[in-house]
Amino acid sequence: MDGKARATLTDAEASFLVDFRRDLHMHPELAWEEHRTAAKVAEAARQAGLEVREGVAGTGVVAVLRGSGSSPSDGVRRTILIRADMDALPLQEAPGRPYGSTVAGRMHACGHDAHTAMAITAAKVLARQRGTLPGNVVFAFQPAEETDGGAAPMIAAGALLEPRVDAAIAIHLANTIQVGQIAAQPGPVSAATDGFVIVIRGKGGHAARPHLSVDPIAVAGQIITALHTLMTREKSPAQPGVLTIGAIHGGTAGNIIADTCELRGTLRTYDPALRTELRRRVVEVVEGTAQTFRATASLEWDGGAYPPCVNDAVITDLVRSVAGKVVGHGNVVTQEPSLGGDDMAYFLEAVPGCYMRLGSANASRGIDGPGHSPRFDIDEDCLPIGVNVLVETAWAYLAGQSEN
Repeated sequence: MDGKARATLTDAEASFLVDFRRDLHMHPELAWEEHRTAAKVAEAARQAGLEVREGVAGTGVVAVLRGSGSSPSDGVRRTILIRADMDALPLQEAPGRPYGSTVAGRMHACGHDAHTAMAITAAKVLARQRGTLPGNVVFAFQPAEETDGGAAPMIAAGALLEPRVDAAIAIHLANTIQVGQIAAQPGPVSAATDGFVIVIRGKGGHAARPHLSVDPIAVAGQIITALHTLMTREKSPAQPGVLTIGAIHGGTAGNIIADTCELRGTLRTYDPALRTELRRRVVEVVEGTAQTFRATASLEWDGGAYPPCVNDAVITDLVRSVAGKVVGHGNVVTQEPSLGGDDMAYFLEAVPGCYMRLGSANASRGIDGPGHSPRFDIDEDCLPIGVNVLVETAWAYLAGQSEN
């Protein structure tokens, strides 16, 4: 950066940022239903003079800003992607906010309204600087992060092409850190999320004569114990990973042995090799344990599973350097990786990049509700910080600073 504070928002841009976020917050839309949100994003991008493609992977929007400034000193014109997710959650918001959700049972409880508002405002700021911008910026506004994921379909639809994207960045709000702080570190940010369904087939009968039946619920208990033993005895304690059985469905009455029982769960890991090995062993344990007790079992993996989200070391160093100039180097922190999943992983599999966390909590104002909670809200002072970091990181990358 050259000290010219390129990312300083005009009064109009600052007002737009807050108003846009609040409007989206009041009109939340669930995954694959983000029609109003996408239309507002597309309109704002066109007004800023960007090339806009709507309907990408359903409700996604791709907006392209082609800078016309001189090439950087190394002569390489680059393209960076800024991603924002748009979908809300099926949750009833706690009352008391003047900009609360107007849709019953729908709420922006994970900050996607703010992600979208920051990205489109960054587009407006960069658009007025296009005459000196030494490269291109692609803005990907994606649907369905909270469900089966819009990132992979957007990539399949060409979001990383025309122009070809070289790097990607994104922001996720975090009420685990205070407003004015930014967390970014290389390596895993979120986990691979492998959901599964196990169906155990036994032989139904009367509860008084279990020896004439094969009890699938009893077998389910053995399988659960065996799977948790697998995680504690075949995985190194130094390797993060968790397996959870979150649902059991079986039986109709206390005096009837059922024919079948279903288990639903999730396996979460960071390391691709560990993920592959555990997926193999989970199947072996399920099938082998069932066979031991005269039952059969089958396991199906969730086809919408996300890979791990992994930050590139070079791009992350650039983000941390930029963030330090925006919030002060003492406010650039690291956070323990989450075993939650995020489909930003697909963008970071395709190109190097960084997924950063932006502090949005303010305990002194009672703004500390966790994500996916009816109490979730943010200190809106975080919004211009996020825009500044997005804009300045784009400039630094396009100027070739990540190559130094």
